[in-house]
Amino acid sequence: MKTLEYTFTAPSSDIQHDMLTTMLAEIGFDSFMDEDYTLRAYCSADCRDDGAVENVLLDPAFADIRLLKVEEMPDKDWNELWEASYQPVVVNKRCRVRAPFHEADPSFEFDLVIEPKMSFGTANHETTAQIIQLMLETDFRGKRVLDMGSGTAVLAILAKKLGAARTVAIDNDEWAYRNAFTNCELNGISDIKIVLGDALAIKGQFDVVLANINRNILLRDMHYYVEAMSSNAHIFFSGFYTEDLPSIQVEAERLGLHYNRFLSRNNWVAAEFFK
Repeated sequence: MKTLEYTFTAPSSDIQHDMLTTMLAEIGFDSFMDEDYTLRAYCSADCRDDGAVENVLLDPAFADIRLLKVEEMPDKDWNELWEASYQPVVVNKRCRVRAPFHEADPSFEFDLVIEPKMSFGTANHETTAQIIQLMLETDFRGKRVLDMGSGTAVLAILAKKLGAARTVAIDNDEWAYRNAFTNCELNGISDIKIVLGDALAIKGQFDVVLANINRNILLRDMHYYVEAMSSNAHIFFSGFYTEDLPSIQVEAERLGLHYNRFLSRNNWVAAEFFK
């Protein structure tokens, strides 16, 4: 499979960098490389969508970012190169998220294996790690759980490990959808329902909803999540910045949710509400 390298001018801040790479990942880019004056982003040739890239750069937050060039790269084992720099993530000393090429460590209560295929949700990003932290402080025993925008399905897998009775993982990205089956198998889990789709694919009622997506989609689709929440259900939001929390809270409360708490790291937020 041919790989394309897109070279952009370097983001001017960590926040701008995280926002840009997150949005590029959502349209098919699967790895990134930082240099002094540029950001290089990689995707397979069959995922190329220059129109989508142009739309990302139209965001006012990227007014100073320019696409410099697009080149076809020589054949390499890109996954092998990425694996060389991939490190396990430990949350609250209880949960470790690792790749299959890392040795198992039974000292952790939860030692999750996630194939690093660049689906969003390896716990290397603050949003995923913070939701995991909130989950570890929540009782999932016997609960019905929806993982919306599930990516690798790491959150759905952890929910099952924490005792969830029924778990559904939904993502509209076909790569993530396929990767979720792989990761369930790696963790010895066979009863997570994995769905390819968006918020319209939600069926049934849930006691816990996990929504690690981004601000715009959360605000657009939040009413679907709330409709699927049972009485006294909890919802965990992430994928947005500290300055976005007020708008998330306003919409959540308009829909009848009550704010409980939030975590913040490097300006990324995970927040909990209940119905």
